[in-house]
Amino acid sequence: MYPKEYHYTKEHEWVKREESHAVVGITLYAQKQLGDIVYVDLPPAGKKFASGQPFGSVESVKAVSEIYAPLSMEIIETNKEVSERPELINEDAHNRGWLVKVKVTNESDYEGLLSSEEYEDLISQDQH
Repeated sequence: MYPKEYHYTKEHEWVKREESHAVVGITLYAQKQLGDIVYVDLPPAGKKFASGQPFGSVESVKAVSEIYAPLSMEIIETNKEVSERPELINEDAHNRGWLVKVKVTNESDYEGLLSSEEYEDLISQDQH
């Protein structure tokens, strides 16, 4: 259910490592908890964030939730399609619903992220 090649955080973000950058989004579990997403607030390209720092928010019919930087990063691009159609996150959280493309500024931050198996263990505990 959760792509094996992605990394995950305890705050329910995912990271897909690509050649020169990484892609960040929120997990299927997170979007299910939020319900119908109606608005996404993302930073402009060029902004830098430390690992664990809030970098944007997702608003649903239930609540507003901050999105945390899964690693130290600089924003390269935001997903304009998600800004215009936030429901894409509900429809396809792990692909078309990506939030930002980033330049990772501290490669060792990957070591603190969860594998898909570790993430699935974490959310299975949440559901009990």
